Amino acid sequence: MAKRQYIGIKEKVEKTILKYDLIENGDKIILGVSGGPDSMCMLNILKDLQNTNLKKLNYEIIVAHVNHMIREEAIEDEKYVEDYCKKNNIEFYSKSIDIPKIVNTKKIGEEEAGRIARYEFFDELLEKTKANKIAIAHNKNDRVETVLMNELRGSGLSGLKGIEPRRGKYIRPLIEIEREEIEKYCEENKLEPRIDKTNFENIHTRNKLRNCLIPYIKKEFNPNIIETINRLSEIVTEQEKYIDEIVREKYEEMNIKERINNSSIKKEEKNANKIDNIEKMSVKNDKKSEQEEERNKEIRENSENKKIEFEKCIILDLAKFNKQNKVIKSKLILYTITRLLNNAKGIEKVHIEDIIKLCNNNIGNKYLTPNKNIKILIKNKKIFFMANNE
Repeated sequence: MAKRQYIGIKEKVEKTILKYDLIENGDKIILGVSGGPDSMCMLNILKDLQNTNLKKLNYEIIVAHVNHMIREEAIEDEKYVEDYCKKNNIEFYSKSIDIPKIVNTKKIGEEEAGRIARYEFFDELLEKTKANKIAIAHNKNDRVETVLMNELRGSGLSGLKGIEPRRGKYIRPLIEIEREEIEKYCEENKLEPRIDKTNFENIHTRNKLRNCLIPYIKKEFNPNIIETINRLSEIVTEQEKYIDEIVREKYEEMNIKERINNSSIKKEEKNANKIDNIEKMSVKNDKKSEQEEERNKEIRENSENKKIEFEKCIILDLAKFNKQNKVIKSKLILYTITRLLNNAKGIEKVHIEDIIKLCNNNIGNKYLTPNKNIKILIKNKKIFFMANNE
Protein backbone atom coordinates (compact mmCIF):
# COMPACT_ATOMS: atom_id res chain seq x y z
CA MET A 1 0.00 0.00 0.00
CA ALA A 2 1.46 3.35 -1.11
CA LYS A 3 2.11 5.90 1.56
CA ARG A 4 0.15 9.15 1.38
CA GLN A 5 2.44 12.03 0.41
CA TYR A 6 3.26 14.23 3.38
CA ILE A 7 2.41 17.89 2.97
CA GLY A 8 4.22 20.22 5.34
CA ILE A 9 2.19 22.41 7.64
CA LYS A 10 3.54 25.60 6.04
CA GLU A 11 2.35 24.43 2.63
CA LYS A 12 -1.07 23.54 4.09
CA VAL A 13 -1.40 27.01 5.65
CA GLU A 14 -0.46 28.64 2.36
CA LYS A 15 -3.05 26.48 0.60
CA THR A 16 -5.69 27.64 3.10
CA ILE A 17 -4.70 31.28 2.58
CA LEU A 18 -5.10 30.96 -1.20
CA LYS A 19 -8.29 28.88 -0.96
CA TYR A 20 -10.16 31.48 1.10
CA ASP A 21 -8.29 34.63 -0.05
CA LEU A 22 -7.24 35.30 3.54
CA ILE A 23 -4.28 37.49 2.59
CA GLU A 24 -4.06 39.89 -0.32
CA ASN A 25 -1.28 42.06 -1.67
CA GLY A 26 -0.66 45.11 0.51
CA ASP A 27 -2.44 43.77 3.61
CA LYS A 28 -1.37 44.94 7.04
CA ILE A 29 -2.29 42.22 9.51
CA ILE A 30 -2.51 42.23 13.30
CA LEU A 31 -1.73 38.80 14.76
CA GLY A 32 -3.22 37.88 18.11
CA VAL A 33 -0.34 36.07 19.83
CA SER A 34 -0.61 34.64 23.34
CA GLY A 35 2.69 32.78 23.20
CA GLY A 36 1.01 29.35 23.10
CA PRO A 37 1.62 26.68 20.41
CA ASP A 38 -1.20 27.79 18.09
CA SER A 39 -0.39 31.50 17.94
CA MET A 40 3.39 30.96 17.79
CA CYS A 41 2.95 28.48 14.96
CA MET A 42 0.80 31.04 13.07
CA LEU A 43 3.30 33.84 13.72
CA ASN A 44 6.32 31.82 12.62
CA ILE A 45 4.63 30.56 9.44
CA LEU A 46 3.24 33.95 8.38
CA LYS A 47 6.69 35.46 9.02
CA ASP A 48 8.32 32.84 6.78
CA LEU A 49 5.66 33.14 4.08
CA GLN A 50 6.35 36.85 3.74
CA ASN A 51 9.40 35.92 1.68
CA THR A 52 8.45 32.53 0.24
CA ASN A 53 4.74 32.56 -0.68
CA LEU A 54 3.92 31.30 -4.18
CA LYS A 55 1.83 34.32 -5.20
CA LYS A 56 4.59 36.68 -4.02
CA LEU A 57 2.11 38.51 -1.81
CA ASN A 58 3.53 41.56 -0.10
CA TYR A 59 2.04 41.97 3.39
CA GLU A 60 3.02 43.32 6.83
CA ILE A 61 2.49 41.67 10.21
CA ILE A 62 2.07 43.28 13.62
CA VAL A 63 1.89 41.30 16.87
CA ALA A 64 -0.67 42.03 19.60
CA HIS A 65 -0.43 40.36 23.03
CA VAL A 66 -2.87 40.64 25.94
CA ASN A 67 -1.91 39.86 29.54
CA HIS A 68 -5.15 38.73 31.23
CA MET A 69 -3.64 39.14 34.69
CA ILE A 70 -4.98 35.73 35.76
CA ARG A 71 -1.82 33.60 35.99
CA GLU A 72 1.53 34.44 37.57
CA GLU A 73 3.26 33.13 34.44
CA ALA A 74 1.49 35.72 32.26
CA ILE A 75 4.36 38.21 32.58
CA GLU A 76 6.78 35.56 31.30
CA ASP A 77 4.40 34.81 28.40
CA GLU A 78 4.46 38.47 27.40
CA LYS A 79 8.27 38.65 27.59
CA TYR A 80 8.58 35.48 25.49
CA VAL A 81 6.44 36.96 22.68
CA GLU A 82 8.18 40.33 22.89
CA ASP A 83 11.63 38.72 22.69
CA TYR A 84 10.61 36.73 19.60
CA CYS A 85 9.38 39.93 17.94
CA LYS A 86 12.58 41.84 18.79
CA LYS A 87 14.69 39.02 17.41
CA ASN A 88 12.72 38.98 14.15
CA ASN A 89 12.21 42.74 13.86
CA ILE A 90 8.40 42.53 14.15
CA GLU A 91 6.29 45.40 15.48
CA PHE A 92 4.93 44.43 18.91
CA TYR A 93 2.15 45.80 21.14
CA SER A 94 0.94 44.50 24.50
CA LYS A 95 -1.70 45.43 27.04
CA SER A 96 -2.47 44.22 30.57
CA ILE A 97 -6.19 43.89 31.27
CA ASP A 98 -7.62 42.89 34.66
CA ILE A 99 -9.96 40.11 33.49
CA PRO A 100 -10.95 38.96 37.03
CA LYS A 101 -12.14 42.51 37.74
CA ILE A 102 -14.19 42.57 34.53
CA VAL A 103 -15.74 39.21 35.44
CA ASN A 104 -16.85 40.54 38.82
CA THR A 105 -18.04 43.89 37.49
CA LYS A 106 -19.97 42.69 34.44
CA LYS A 107 -21.02 39.33 35.88
CA ILE A 108 -19.84 37.38 32.83
CA GLY A 109 -17.69 34.30 32.41
CA GLU A 110 -13.89 34.42 32.41
CA GLU A 111 -13.63 33.11 28.83
CA GLU A 112 -16.11 35.66 27.50
CA ALA A 113 -14.46 38.52 29.38
CA GLY A 114 -11.06 37.57 27.98
CA ARG A 115 -12.37 37.27 24.43
CA ILE A 116 -14.12 40.67 24.58
CA ALA A 117 -11.00 42.33 26.02
CA ARG A 118 -8.74 40.82 23.35
CA TYR A 119 -10.94 41.81 20.44
CA GLU A 120 -11.36 45.36 21.77
CA PHE A 121 -7.57 45.68 21.95
CA PHE A 122 -7.21 44.32 18.43
CA ASP A 123 -9.71 46.90 17.18
CA GLU A 124 -7.78 49.68 18.95
CA LEU A 125 -4.58 48.60 17.22
CA LEU A 126 -6.35 48.24 13.89
CA GLU A 127 -7.14 51.95 13.99
CA LYS A 128 -3.81 53.00 15.51
CA THR A 129 -1.63 51.11 13.01
CA LYS A 130 -3.93 51.52 9.99
CA ALA A 131 -4.04 47.73 9.64
CA ASN A 132 -6.91 46.09 7.74
CA LYS A 133 -7.04 42.51 9.03
CA ILE A 134 -6.77 40.56 12.27
CA ALA A 135 -5.36 37.01 12.27
CA ILE A 136 -6.58 34.61 14.96
CA ALA A 137 -4.87 31.24 15.56
CA HIS A 138 -7.98 29.03 15.70
CA ASN A 139 -7.28 25.55 14.38
CA LYS A 140 -9.21 22.52 13.12
CA ASN A 141 -9.79 21.19 16.65
CA ASP A 142 -11.10 24.56 17.81
CA ARG A 143 -13.67 24.43 15.02
CA VAL A 144 -14.89 21.03 16.15
CA GLU A 145 -15.12 22.15 19.78
CA THR A 146 -17.14 25.18 18.71
CA VAL A 147 -19.55 23.05 16.67
CA LEU A 148 -20.12 20.73 19.64
CA MET A 149 -20.60 23.68 22.01
CA ASN A 150 -23.10 25.29 19.64
CA GLU A 151 -25.14 22.12 19.27
CA LEU A 152 -25.20 21.50 23.02
CA ARG A 153 -26.78 24.96 23.27
CA GLY A 154 -29.30 24.16 20.53
CA SER A 155 -28.05 26.77 18.07
CA GLY A 156 -29.43 25.07 14.95
CA LEU A 157 -27.98 24.83 11.45
CA SER A 158 -25.84 27.98 11.68
CA GLY A 159 -24.05 26.54 14.70
CA LEU A 160 -22.74 23.68 12.57
CA LYS A 161 -20.55 26.12 10.65
CA GLY A 162 -18.37 26.50 13.71
CA ILE A 163 -15.47 28.90 13.20
CA GLU A 164 -15.24 30.24 9.66
CA PRO A 165 -11.88 30.70 7.89
CA ARG A 166 -12.74 34.32 7.15
CA ARG A 167 -15.35 36.63 8.60
CA GLY A 168 -15.07 40.29 7.77
CA LYS A 169 -11.69 41.57 8.93
CA TYR A 170 -10.90 38.36 10.86
CA ILE A 171 -8.84 35.62 9.21
CA ARG A 172 -7.82 32.19 10.52
CA PRO A 173 -4.83 30.76 8.62
CA LEU A 174 -4.61 27.61 10.83
CA ILE A 175 -8.28 26.60 10.52
CA GLU A 176 -7.41 23.51 8.44
CA ILE A 177 -4.53 22.39 10.68
CA GLU A 178 -4.96 19.89 13.52
CA ARG A 179 -3.55 20.60 16.97
CA GLU A 180 -1.16 17.63 16.80
CA GLU A 181 0.39 19.03 13.61
CA ILE A 182 0.86 22.40 15.32
CA GLU A 183 2.58 20.88 18.34
CA LYS A 184 4.86 18.86 16.06
CA TYR A 185 5.73 21.99 14.05
CA CYS A 186 6.64 23.91 17.22
CA GLU A 187 8.87 21.07 18.34
CA GLU A 188 10.60 20.72 14.96
CA ASN A 189 11.23 24.47 14.75
CA LYS A 190 12.35 24.72 18.39
CA LEU A 191 9.84 27.47 19.17
CA GLU A 192 9.35 26.30 22.76
CA PRO A 193 5.92 27.97 23.12
CA ARG A 194 4.40 28.85 26.45
CA ILE A 195 1.93 26.34 27.91
CA ASP A 196 -1.19 27.57 29.67
CA LYS A 197 -1.82 24.96 32.37
CA THR A 198 -5.43 26.10 32.79
CA ASN A 199 -6.18 24.48 29.40
CA PHE A 200 -5.88 21.11 31.17
CA GLU A 201 -8.34 22.04 33.92
CA ASN A 202 -11.81 20.70 33.16
CA ILE A 203 -13.68 23.71 34.49
CA HIS A 204 -14.88 25.45 31.35
CA THR A 205 -17.13 23.72 28.77
CA ARG A 206 -14.56 23.96 26.01
CA ASN A 207 -11.90 22.26 28.15
CA LYS A 208 -14.31 19.44 29.02
CA LEU A 209 -15.04 18.89 25.34
CA ARG A 210 -11.34 19.03 24.44
CA ASN A 211 -10.02 16.85 27.25
CA CYS A 212 -12.93 14.48 27.90
CA LEU A 213 -15.63 14.22 25.24
CA ILE A 214 -13.58 14.33 22.02
CA PRO A 215 -10.97 11.77 23.22
CA TYR A 216 -13.87 9.51 24.28
CA ILE A 217 -15.55 9.81 20.85
CA LYS A 218 -12.20 9.12 19.17
CA LYS A 219 -11.69 5.99 21.25
CA GLU A 220 -15.21 4.55 21.27
CA PHE A 221 -16.90 5.78 18.07
CA ASN A 222 -14.83 7.53 15.41
CA PRO A 223 -11.04 8.01 15.48
CA ASN A 224 -11.40 10.56 12.66
CA ILE A 225 -14.02 12.69 14.42
CA ILE A 226 -12.02 15.91 13.90
CA GLU A 227 -11.97 15.40 10.14
CA THR A 228 -15.60 14.23 10.06
CA ILE A 229 -17.03 17.26 11.87
CA ASN A 230 -14.86 19.65 9.86
CA ARG A 231 -16.23 18.12 6.67
CA LEU A 232 -19.76 18.64 8.04
CA SER A 233 -18.92 22.27 8.83
CA GLU A 234 -17.69 22.92 5.31
CA ILE A 235 -20.89 21.46 3.80
CA VAL A 236 -23.12 23.54 6.09
CA THR A 237 -21.05 26.68 5.43
CA GLU A 238 -21.67 26.33 1.68
CA GLN A 239 -25.40 25.77 2.21
CA GLU A 240 -25.67 28.72 4.59
CA LYS A 241 -23.80 30.91 2.12
CA TYR A 242 -26.44 30.14 -0.52
CA ILE A 243 -29.32 30.82 1.89
CA ASP A 244 -27.70 34.09 3.00
CA GLU A 245 -27.55 35.26 -0.63
CA ILE A 246 -31.30 34.63 -0.96
CA VAL A 247 -31.95 36.50 2.30
CA ARG A 248 -29.99 39.54 1.09
CA GLU A 249 -31.97 39.57 -2.18
CA LYS A 250 -35.31 39.32 -0.33
CA TYR A 251 -34.24 42.07 2.07
CA GLU A 252 -33.54 44.45 -0.83
CA GLU A 253 -36.95 43.64 -2.33
CA MET A 254 -38.91 44.45 0.83
CA ASN A 255 -36.72 47.18 2.33
CA ILE A 256 -38.74 50.41 2.35
CA LYS A 257 -36.42 52.61 4.40
CA GLU A 258 -33.18 52.21 6.30
CA ARG A 259 -32.25 54.80 8.92
CA ILE A 260 -28.99 53.75 10.56
CA ASN A 261 -26.87 56.93 10.47
CA ASN A 262 -27.19 60.29 12.21
CA SER A 263 -27.33 62.46 9.10
CA SER A 264 -30.44 60.78 7.74
CA ILE A 265 -32.03 60.79 11.20
CA LYS A 266 -31.54 64.56 11.59
CA LYS A 267 -32.97 65.20 8.13
CA GLU A 268 -36.11 63.20 8.86
CA GLU A 269 -36.45 64.84 12.28
CA LYS A 270 -36.36 68.30 10.65
CA ASN A 271 -39.10 67.28 8.23
CA ALA A 272 -41.20 65.84 11.03
CA ASN A 273 -40.86 69.08 13.03
CA LYS A 274 -42.17 71.01 10.04
CA ILE A 275 -45.27 68.81 10.00
CA ASP A 276 -45.70 69.37 13.75
CA ASN A 277 -45.64 73.13 13.19
CA ILE A 278 -48.21 72.90 10.40
CA GLU A 279 -50.41 70.83 12.68
CA LYS A 280 -50.18 73.41 15.49
CA MET A 281 -51.09 76.26 13.11
CA SER A 282 -53.99 74.26 11.74
CA VAL A 283 -55.32 73.49 15.18
CA LYS A 284 -55.00 77.14 16.26
CA ASN A 285 -57.04 78.40 13.30
CA ASP A 286 -59.44 75.49 13.26
CA LYS A 287 -63.11 76.36 12.85
CA LYS A 288 -64.18 72.82 13.59
CA SER A 289 -65.44 72.13 10.08
CA GLU A 290 -65.62 68.48 9.04
CA GLN A 291 -63.15 69.00 6.20
CA GLU A 292 -60.60 70.64 8.48
CA GLU A 293 -61.07 67.91 11.09
CA GLU A 294 -60.28 65.32 8.44
CA ARG A 295 -57.27 67.30 7.29
CA ASN A 296 -55.92 67.63 10.84
CA LYS A 297 -56.38 63.91 11.39
CA GLU A 298 -54.34 63.19 8.27
CA ILE A 299 -51.62 65.64 9.40
CA ARG A 300 -51.43 63.98 12.83
CA GLU A 301 -51.06 60.52 11.26
CA ASN A 302 -48.33 61.78 8.93
CA SER A 303 -46.57 63.42 11.84
CA GLU A 304 -46.64 60.21 13.88
CA ASN A 305 -45.28 58.22 10.95
CA LYS A 306 -42.46 60.71 10.43
CA LYS A 307 -41.55 60.57 14.10
CA ILE A 308 -41.23 56.80 13.84
CA GLU A 309 -39.27 56.99 10.60
CA PHE A 310 -36.66 59.48 11.78
CA GLU A 311 -35.63 57.16 14.62
CA LYS A 312 -32.76 54.78 13.95
CA CYS A 313 -34.76 52.05 12.27
CA ILE A 314 -35.30 49.75 9.31
CA ILE A 315 -38.74 49.49 7.69
CA LEU A 316 -39.83 46.39 5.75
CA ASP A 317 -42.91 45.73 3.64
CA LEU A 318 -45.22 43.55 5.77
CA ALA A 319 -47.07 41.86 2.87
CA LYS A 320 -43.84 40.86 1.12
CA PHE A 321 -42.40 39.57 4.40
CA ASN A 322 -45.45 37.41 5.11
CA LYS A 323 -45.17 35.71 1.71
CA GLN A 324 -41.77 34.21 2.60
CA ASN A 325 -40.99 30.73 3.82
CA LYS A 326 -40.53 30.46 7.61
CA VAL A 327 -36.80 29.73 7.23
CA ILE A 328 -36.31 32.89 5.16
CA LYS A 329 -38.46 34.89 7.59
CA SER A 330 -36.28 33.80 10.51
CA LYS A 331 -33.10 34.64 8.63
CA LEU A 332 -34.52 38.01 7.53
CA ILE A 333 -35.28 38.96 11.12
CA LEU A 334 -31.74 38.15 12.25
CA TYR A 335 -30.22 39.86 9.20
CA THR A 336 -32.28 43.04 9.73
CA ILE A 337 -31.50 43.25 13.44
CA THR A 338 -27.81 42.71 12.73
CA ARG A 339 -27.81 45.52 10.14
CA LEU A 340 -29.46 47.82 12.67
CA LEU A 341 -27.50 46.94 15.82
CA ASN A 342 -24.35 45.33 14.33
CA ASN A 343 -25.26 42.06 16.08
CA ALA A 344 -28.26 39.94 17.01
CA LYS A 345 -27.08 39.04 20.49
CA GLY A 346 -29.88 37.99 22.82
CA ILE A 347 -32.33 37.24 19.98
CA GLU A 348 -33.42 33.64 20.50
CA LYS A 349 -35.75 31.21 18.72
CA VAL A 350 -38.71 32.19 20.90
CA HIS A 351 -38.24 35.89 19.98
CA ILE A 352 -38.08 35.09 16.28
CA GLU A 353 -41.27 33.01 16.49
CA ASP A 354 -43.06 35.82 18.35
CA ILE A 355 -42.03 38.36 15.69
CA ILE A 356 -43.26 36.07 12.89
CA LYS A 357 -46.56 35.58 14.74
CA LEU A 358 -46.91 39.36 15.21
CA CYS A 359 -46.42 39.88 11.48
CA ASN A 360 -48.88 37.11 10.54
CA ASN A 361 -51.59 38.59 12.78
CA ASN A 362 -51.16 41.91 10.96
CA ILE A 363 -52.72 44.02 13.71
CA GLY A 364 -51.71 47.68 13.57
CA ASN A 365 -49.89 49.47 16.41
CA LYS A 366 -48.80 46.20 18.05
CA TYR A 367 -45.17 45.83 19.05
CA LEU A 368 -42.61 43.53 20.69
CA THR A 369 -39.44 44.26 22.64
CA PRO A 370 -37.32 41.08 22.44
CA ASN A 371 -34.67 42.82 24.54
CA LYS A 372 -33.75 46.30 25.76
CA ASN A 373 -31.96 47.16 22.51
CA ILE A 374 -34.75 46.82 19.97
CA LYS A 375 -38.47 47.29 19.39
CA ILE A 376 -40.46 45.73 16.53
CA LEU A 377 -43.67 47.55 15.58
CA ILE A 378 -46.41 46.71 13.05
CA LYS A 379 -48.00 49.87 11.62
CA ASN A 380 -49.52 50.91 8.28
CA LYS A 381 -48.72 47.54 6.67
CA LYS A 382 -45.06 47.95 7.54
CA ILE A 383 -42.62 46.32 9.97
CA PHE A 384 -40.54 48.83 11.94
CA PHE A 385 -37.30 47.52 13.48
CA MET A 386 -36.33 50.36 15.84
CA ALA A 387 -33.18 50.71 17.90
CA ASN A 388 -33.97 51.52 21.53
CA ASN A 389 -31.77 54.46 22.56
CA GLU A 390 -33.05 54.68 26.11
